[in-house]
Amino acid sequence: MSDKTLDCSDLDQYLGKPMQPARMKEPLHNNDFRRWVQGMHYPNLLHYDHDYAAEGRYGRLVAPQSFAVATDDGHGAGPACIGGIPNSHLIFGGDEWWFYGPRIFGGDVIHNERIPFDYVVKETKFAGPTCFQRGDNNYYNAQGDYIAKQRSTGIRYRVDLAQEMGALTNTEDPEWTDAQLAALETQKFEYIKSMHDLGHGKRYWDDIAVGDKLPTRVFGPHSIASLATEWRAYLFTIWGTTHRPVLDFAAMGFDPAMAGHENDGAMEKVNPELTDGAYIGPSRGHLFPRWARYIGMPRAYGYGASMGAWVIDYLAGWAGEWGMVVHSNAFYRGPAFTGDITIMNATVIDKLVDDQGRSVVQVDCKMANQLGTTLATAKAEIELPKK
Repeated sequence: MSDKTLDCSDLDQYLGKPMQPARMKEPLHNNDFRRWVQGMHYPNLLHYDHDYAAEGRYGRLVAPQSFAVATDDGHGAGPACIGGIPNSHLIFGGDEWWFYGPRIFGGDVIHNERIPFDYVVKETKFAGPTCFQRGDNNYYNAQGDYIAKQRSTGIRYRVDLAQEMGALTNTEDPEWTDAQLAALETQKFEYIKSMHDLGHGKRYWDDIAVGDKLPTRVFGPHSIASLATEWRAYLFTIWGTTHRPVLDFAAMGFDPAMAGHENDGAMEKVNPELTDGAYIGPSRGHLFPRWARYIGMPRAYGYGASMGAWVIDYLAGWAGEWGMVVHSNAFYRGPAFTGDITIMNATVIDKLVDDQGRSVVQVDCKMANQLGTTLATAKAEIELPKK
């Protein structure tokens, strides 16, 4: 019988201590926003169409609220992946976001102050003893405006135990007929049309009632091509974009086959191809089925930070440009696998004026695939204008 312990003793020395901040090298460009919404499957004209945005609230293109994580150098996972855990790997477990009002525009330079928060070890069916580690990301612009806080959860587990305990069924992508795919496109457009219908108008708090349902959002089927497009939407995946740390995944205990030099600033100057985690290192399980199976996944799968962005985009698109997601707490139960679709629904469960005097609605959101399997759940608060 194999040893089924998880040694997390090294983590304590890092908690509460600021890490090297994530810093961009150059100002943001509107094309960074366009790349992001395309990668996140979020066709909101406000973030990619110059003429439409010019007629709106901001008079120019604005980044979606979800874009803050794209200015980090690793999905916001840095402070949720500190310290050494022998023979381990990491997947995302959730993201909690607080938004403070300032928006991100072309020309902005963003930095992220990162502080490890806490961790707890729990027994899971997936990999036995599993570490749930949290860390805070604090995003600021060059003027010092506090844009958002992201409290990210990293799930660290032993690869050998995941292999031993995992039931690697459903390793093949489901097949969709042409008629089914055509029907999906019709469904997808219903959510897009709801954004077009609102346009630059206001969705008033006064008109919302508890029990109201948001329009269903559907996207997919996911594929290695779509997941690669997501990966490239994160600015840190482009050579030379950020002041990168010198990372040593082996020292953090990552399984040797999954360690590599992802995001390693020193190696980037020597051989940048070795720093691309989509090809070599911790992130290649997302795009290569062989490596997905190696870490206990049945086939290639999506990114946890993208799921958090999907939630924020979904709610922000409904709120419109005069509303704002002020808080979102999402829990990831399982990834989006290739061949599957993602279906998002949300219901208004409360309506209030909060302690800051904001007119807020609270929504309960669920993300599932075509089989009804829950991928993520979230509760969020959205500020809306009053009449």
